[in-house]
Amino acid sequence: MHVPTDALVRPQNRGHAISDAAAPSEDRWRRELADAIRDPEELCRELGLDRSLAAAARPAAADFPLLVPRGFAARMRHGDPHDPLLVQVLPVAAERHDVAGFTADPVGEQGTLPAPGLVRKYAGRALVLLGGACAVHCRYCFRRAFPYVEHGATTAGVEAALAAVAGDDSIAEVILSGGDPLLVDDARLGAVVRRLDAIPHVRRLRIHTRLPVVLPSRVTPGLTTLLAASRLTRVVVIHANHARELDDDVALAVRRLAETPALVLNQAVLLAGVNDSIAAQTALAERLVEMSVVPYYLHLLDRVTGSAHFEVGEARAREIVEALRESLPGYAVPRLAREVPGEPAKVWLA
Repeated sequence: MHVPTDALVRPQNRGHAISDAAAPSEDRWRRELADAIRDPEELCRELGLDRSLAAAARPAAADFPLLVPRGFAARMRHGDPHDPLLVQVLPVAAERHDVAGFTADPVGEQGTLPAPGLVRKYAGRALVLLGGACAVHCRYCFRRAFPYVEHGATTAGVEAALAAVAGDDSIAEVILSGGDPLLVDDARLGAVVRRLDAIPHVRRLRIHTRLPVVLPSRVTPGLTTLLAASRLTRVVVIHANHARELDDDVALAVRRLAETPALVLNQAVLLAGVNDSIAAQTALAERLVEMSVVPYYLHLLDRVTGSAHFEVGEARAREIVEALRESLPGYAVPRLAREVPGEPAKVWLA
């Protein structure tokens, strides 16, 4: 069943606690991930698209495979090859073009690992790579070519990263990332959180994840219970680029996370053909606020190899954000930012 093209399904139970009885079963998300679409031809067939799109997708899919959960695909407009959700996941020939300035390590992460599995770029914070897998392969992903195993996104690497965090009392916040950290099962994730709980100088836990958006069934009672048990201040950063990604199931999943409690923020990437209009950004911001999610960052594209066709110029990005400032309350306007290797923080552009 497809989401209507001109409307969003509004969240239920506004103002009331969400019981575990309404939550998905603990193993449903695994079944849905196993059943995700991996073949461009199948995706095009499901959406009623011309088979020529699938043929054009195959070479790029050989470099970086297609992966999209069926629930996310169901939010795409049937018969529309320019659907903004489809554009984010369907491989295209342009990914194989060699474009100057686009590299495999666009934000310089591979030179910022003081221990296996640990990225240190900014003061007071450290990022732990729990693994290299995701539930969706976004074509613009800045880590699409990241050598996860080589850089310690393994069980042994996580152990080394946690030991390094414990030995550095300048680290007040630990960011769980990957891949997607919520693809780690609850037993392993809970063990990591408990290890961090036991480190006195760590005060905050941040989780960067796309799963509540593309696979909302991952937000199970087991996950919320383990988060609620932590002494750490919790921040969950989700990733949605377009308002139509945020259907009723996503709204409920996000609400469950917020009730642990956690501060829930959204990061988006400004993408040509997806959300590079004032209307699209306004709808995204308003939908996020409706869900009690803070529109946190709007990133300019990280210039990873294969993503040049998504790039939006800085001047246009500024125009969009200025228009948002004129029409939305300040809390609904994301910070326009760019990641610059070697800078002590993200560079704010507007």
